Amino acid sequence: MMQKHFLSAADLSREAAEALLGRAAALKAEWHAGGTGLHAAWPLRGKTLALVFEKPSLRTRVAFEAGMTQLGGNGSYLSANDIDMGGRESVPDVARNLSRWVQAIAARVFKHGTIETLARHATIPVINALSDREHPCQALADLLTLRERFGRVQGLRLAYMGDGNNVCHSLMLLGGILGMSVAVACPPDYRPDAEILAHAQALAAESDATMSVTANPAEAAEGADAIYTDVWASMGQEHEAARRRPVFQPYQVNASLMHQANPTALFMHCLPVHRDEEVTSEVIDGPQSVVFDQAENRLHVQKALILTLLGL
Repeated sequence: MMQKHFLSAADLSREAAEALLGRAAALKAEWHAGGTGLHAAWPLRGKTLALVFEKPSLRTRVAFEAGMTQLGGNGSYLSANDIDMGGRESVPDVARNLSRWVQAIAARVFKHGTIETLARHATIPVINALSDREHPCQALADLLTLRERFGRVQGLRLAYMGDGNNVCHSLMLLGGILGMSVAVACPPDYRPDAEILAHAQALAAESDATMSVTANPAEAAEGADAIYTDVWASMGQEHEAARRRPVFQPYQVNASLMHQANPTALFMHCLPVHRDEEVTSEVIDGPQSVVFDQAENRLHVQKALILTLLGL
């Protein structure tokens, strides 16, 4: 069973995570077959998902809106200008109001505390569509992509290059739950959060996986089944981009670094990408890249997540 809300990858048990990935795979297969079967039954008919977004989005917004439409429901997009949470209206009051009108909330916020407050005051499921602490929907899509390519998640090794950010956090936690080892290579001042790392290591100890952090990208990449990176300055950190660029340059994913991994290794990125910055065009546009598979899989894991949280 899942908890009422999905705020962190760590909210999932191993059984719940495996069930979500299995359900997402089934929804994807059905969608590629022409959208018959479950979609034709309109399981979300008459239901609305509120999309509360403090940050702009391509993949997250479209995947949630399209997913709701495909399942017979509706996505209602609310930008920062529409709500001004914490300004014109308090976060608890936003949660209380939306709970009277819609069946679930997906929130894309700056501070993780905002989504925790929404969940505390909402009487409907709240989904973390991105916060400064985690990006759990992205991690689900990533592990579905790996499952498709390798037929399993257990026993895989993923090398993450760059900033120990929200995406890195969710990958470590979900990897620990499902038995995927994660080696993070990052500058010393940009390591993952110590509390999240310790939690991921505890989860990994139960699933025969390992979690490690190093400053050496080649060390992390050695023997990896996938190499993953993200932008060096996330949304809201643009003012730091020039300062960060020389610090992160040694962690660029290029052909040389890919050769440190297994010959069948995949290249992964959550997008959007700064080509020839955190990754060379040669790699992201090359045959090992699965970045658009990851992007598509956001649609399918989010549909599975909504159906599961609503008990359907």
